[in-house]
Amino acid sequence: MADLTIPEGGFWPAPEIPQPNIYPMEWHVETEKLAAIYEKSKRELWNPADLPWDGLDPADFTREQRLGIMYWFAVLANFDASGPAVFARATIQAFEKHEEDPVRKCFFSITRDEMNHEECCQRTIAKLWPGGPLDWTPSDDLESAAHNNIGWLYHNGGRYWNGYTSAVGKYSLPVLFTSFMMGEMAASTLFRGMSSGTKHPVFSEMFKRIGRDEARHLQICMTILENEWPGLTDETRALITRQLRAGFVFLSMILWEPPEGFWELPPYFLKNHLVLMDLARQAGLGVLSSKEQAQNWRVAMAHIRAIVERWGIAFPAIPELNLEGVHVDFIDPEEIIPVF
Repeated sequence: MADLTIPEGGFWPAPEIPQPNIYPMEWHVETEKLAAIYEKSKRELWNPADLPWDGLDPADFTREQRLGIMYWFAVLANFDASGPAVFARATIQAFEKHEEDPVRKCFFSITRDEMNHEECCQRTIAKLWPGGPLDWTPSDDLESAAHNNIGWLYHNGGRYWNGYTSAVGKYSLPVLFTSFMMGEMAASTLFRGMSSGTKHPVFSEMFKRIGRDEARHLQICMTILENEWPGLTDETRALITRQLRAGFVFLSMILWEPPEGFWELPPYFLKNHLVLMDLARQAGLGVLSSKEQAQNWRVAMAHIRAIVERWGIAFPAIPELNLEGVHVDFIDPEEIIPVF
C-alpha cells in the first residue's frame, strides 16, 4: 500500500455544498419501474435519418399541398421544438434537487426523444418547403397568410418559453408531472390517429414511432405521479386544476383550435389556420377534421379527468368541449407548463 498522509487529529471534512447543486453525486433507486422504463427507452431508440425520406417527393404534391404540410409541421414544431429545451431544463433541475436516479435518466430519455421529434419537423420542412418555417419570401396571398400565421405562432411560443423558464423551478413534481402528463396524453392521442390516417409511408412510419415514444413518456409521468400524488395539499390540488385548464388552452392549437385564454392572435388567424390545415389534410397527411379533432380531445380529457379525480383533484370546466368542472379564470402565460 502507498504511504498515506494522515493529518494529526484526523481528516478535515469537506465544506457542505450549498444547494441546489448537482453535487454530491448519487445514484439511489426508489422506483424500479422507472429504471425498467429507461432501459426500454434505450432498446426503442430510433434515428429519424433512417426513415424512407427518398420516398418523400415534392413533385407528388401541389404547391398548395406542400405549403399546407409545411404549415402543419411548423405548428407542430411550435411544441416539439421546445421539447428538448424544456426537458433539458427539467433534467438539470432533477439533478439539482437530487431526485432518484431513474427520474433523472427518464428525463434525459425524453429530452433525447424530443430531439428526434424536432428533427422530423426539420427534415420534412426542408424537403418540401426549403427555407421554412420563416426564412422564405411569400409570393401570393396564401403564402403570405401561412408566413404571417407562423410568425404569430412563434411569438406565442416565445411567451410560453419565458413563462416556463420562470415557473419550472418553483413548482413541485406533482404539479410539473401533471402538466407533462397532459401534454403526453395529448401527443399520444394525436399521433395514434395520424399514423393510421396518413396516406404516405414516410409520415406513417414517423407518426408510429413518435406515438410510441409519447406513450412511453406518458408511462413515465404516470409512474412518477403515482408516487407523488398521495398526500397532496389542497393548495397543490388547486394549482394542478389550474394547470389542467392551462394545458387545454395551450395544447389545443395542435390538437384542435386555439381557445381564448393564452394565445395572442390577430382576428384573421383562425380562419387562415383552418384553410392551411385543410390543405395538409387534402395532401394525405392524416389531419383529422375539426369535428374529429374535438372528439379526440374530448376523449383524451375524459381520460385525464378519470385519472386526477381518483386523487381528489378537481377537474376544470372545459366549456369549449362541453365538459363540466371547476371554473378557472384567466390563465397567466407565466403559469403555463405543459409541453408536447
